[in-house]
Amino acid sequence: MTYLAKPKLHHPTLPANRLGYTRRDYEGSVSTLCAGCGHDSISAAIVQACFDLDIEPHRVAKLSGIGCSSKTPTYFLGNSHGFNTVHGRMPSVATGAALANRDLIYLGVSGDGDSASIGLGQFAHCMRRAVNMVYIVENNGVYGLTKGQFSATSDRGSKNKRGVVNADAPVDMVMIALQLGASFVARSFSGDKAQLVPLIKAAILHRGAAFIDVVSPCVAFNNHPGSTKSYDFVREHNEAVNRLDFMAPRKEITADYAPGTLREVVQHDGTAIRLRKLHADYDAHDRVAAMSYLQERSAAGEIVTGLLYEDAEPEDLHARLHTVEAPLNRLGERELVPEAEALERVNDAYR
Repeated sequence: MTYLAKPKLHHPTLPANRLGYTRRDYEGSVSTLCAGCGHDSISAAIVQACFDLDIEPHRVAKLSGIGCSSKTPTYFLGNSHGFNTVHGRMPSVATGAALANRDLIYLGVSGDGDSASIGLGQFAHCMRRAVNMVYIVENNGVYGLTKGQFSATSDRGSKNKRGVVNADAPVDMVMIALQLGASFVARSFSGDKAQLVPLIKAAILHRGAAFIDVVSPCVAFNNHPGSTKSYDFVREHNEAVNRLDFMAPRKEITADYAPGTLREVVQHDGTAIRLRKLHADYDAHDRVAAMSYLQERSAAGEIVTGLLYEDAEPEDLHARLHTVEAPLNRLGERELVPEAEALERVNDAYR
């Protein structure tokens, strides 16, 4: 695969943060995703959040699995550590890395296929173990790399490009994260930068499992009436003897609306999704109330966005395992290999 490099020269008047970095220093390669893809907006939000927080790029480890969303770490934080895992296995690698070196900021980027289907078990254990990381699911409800099949988060009643109606109930990643004990849970929309950037910044500063579900429209399959996540309607009616792929540039879908209000965001095909932003006085520290509110709004056909839940006194995996303060990857043989007397004391404790 070929990656396009961005020009190394910066405009001399670009603003710099406290560390002297410009926003360009937090970018990566040129995106190869479809023009107008919501995933690129999420990448831009991550870049902005890290710039605003004055984060040194080499302190970040970005991990991903397989899918359009899992390609995006190439497009941001080009000077950070990175690891692209096999399908659905990003949480295991992130868990091991976080245990070995607690000094890094771990940023996991996945998709609804990578985390809600083949990686659902991995996602579940990552949340319940309180791995100290930011876990972002770029949720478009389709398998974009393989031409728009239903994903596990596809809404019941939505149609695929052949007109087949999805009869299965969707997997709600937010509800699962809440049930499994994630200490920071949020949902946002890729086109709402004003909301998404602060959420990412708060998640980075949170100690524990921080999960953000981001609704991110797939422009390649976004023009099919009847689909809440959208499709390419032209393919359904194409009677040509062959099929040629051409993704016409489309304007990015954005939304800017006040807390406590409901906004219908029109997609490229004319359909709309209904987003409700939480009230400014919403209590984000009541897990049960958050789940009840999500169920209530879901029944009304609304997608709730904002910080849904945060544990006021979170703990991460290191706190639960009582590990030492020093990163495990910096310990030597003396610390890692106990003497016979010390090992005997440990064995006695289990007798």
